[in-house]
Amino acid sequence: METNVSIRWQLTKIARKIRRLKNRNSKMYRILLLTNRDSDNVGDQVIEACDISLIKTVMQNLHIDSSCFKINSRAAGIISKDYVETKDPALLKSAEKLIRESDLIIFGGAPLFNYLYQIFYERTATTLELAEKYHKPVIFSAIGIESYHEDSSKCQRLKKTLNFECVKQITTRDGFSYLQQYKDRDSLVIDKVSDPAVFASNIFRNNIGTKSLNKRKKVGLFILRANGFKDNKINFTKTDAATLWQDLISELVNRGYDYELLTSGHFGDEAFIDYLIRNYNIDAKKCVFNINSPEHLISKLSSYDAIVSCRLHPSIIAFSFNIPSIGLIWNSKVSYFYDSIGYGDRLVDVTNTNAAEIADKIEQAIVQGLQKDPEYLESVYRSLFHGIKSVVYPQGSNITPYNYAKLIRSFPPYPGTSEKEQQKKLERKFRRAYSKYNELFEQNTINKKKIKDLQEQQKNKRY
Repeated sequence: METNVSIRWQLTKIARKIRRLKNRNSKMYRILLLTNRDSDNVGDQVIEACDISLIKTVMQNLHIDSSCFKINSRAAGIISKDYVETKDPALLKSAEKLIRESDLIIFGGAPLFNYLYQIFYERTATTLELAEKYHKPVIFSAIGIESYHEDSSKCQRLKKTLNFECVKQITTRDGFSYLQQYKDRDSLVIDKVSDPAVFASNIFRNNIGTKSLNKRKKVGLFILRANGFKDNKINFTKTDAATLWQDLISELVNRGYDYELLTSGHFGDEAFIDYLIRNYNIDAKKCVFNINSPEHLISKLSSYDAIVSCRLHPSIIAFSFNIPSIGLIWNSKVSYFYDSIGYGDRLVDVTNTNAAEIADKIEQAIVQGLQKDPEYLESVYRSLFHGIKSVVYPQGSNITPYNYAKLIRSFPPYPGTSEKEQQKKLERKFRRAYSKYNELFEQNTINKKKIKDLQEQQKNKRY
């Protein structure tokens, strides 16, 4: 037995040496992956992990050895806010170096086109200007697109850069009609595809949670921040949301279900759970805080029999694990996803529903289960395969993408979050919370002064 193990070990060493010698003169592909990885919304971290696994699988499919490529995963905002505000060239040096030293740039999943209320469009446009300057091919994979306006200078600024020759492919998980309006170059490849997280169950196969052994089915309730609906112009207040969650919990308990309240990590969402505990008598023991890593989110979510979620990615991850979900509409991207998988009837308009109706949908979804279309699932992989192939083999190649059965067997698993990475994630999350606290503290100080001044004015009027 020991002899056989020794022989296998020696053969493995020889194979590795042969591979190194074979690849010694091969090109090293440096792939710059830009996602929303630094977000404390762990769904974005799941996207990053899935994108990395998909890219590695594509390279394997293209017969590129793992020793011949390197993925440098960074936050999509490599162009700093300070640069956007000041245009100081010195603030562009680090981003310029990153792009100059890359062979391929892949954007995945971040709010890259957002221009209505954010400056992300400008950061994306500047990144593309650098990519064009250094002739670096760019792929946008399964991104979200919020809108298109012909009369918006911000939108048209973005459109101009998206049609640079360096941009080889743009695919979206939603808003394809908007993407068609952005396209202004015949050679630019565009398509609508699935979200990379539809493969979460395969990529996070080592992080699956255990379902309860008792007979009561458990429903995970994913909470959105207090004013999440109002911020998206939906007439549904903090009080409306709190009352709905409270009523839904009572309805589920009355029907014999177990439940947990949790979030996908955003500190604003977690703050609302704390508000529910303190003001609506929600049992703290039924609440899960500190979802701060992809494996923690996956472990919890995969243990449920069904979920109700406002945020998009708990629904996508649940779909991956064949767990039925109900989506509360607060953003159009939620509707896009449910319609794309054929379960638009599992969407809920919060302004026109009640707890009993949502509970009915949960029970119906549990009975019906899920059906999946492999062609839809693999669309994100196929598009990424062809995009990367056009860069790796510019003269063409007869290599074809894996079929679905081989694809799901080929994904390398998520390696886990290191202690160092976890500390960085927590630091970023807490600093965002501190920043919001400082902002509110300053505003409160200003408001107090205004109130005091008004009180003085009223007092002087009396005399």
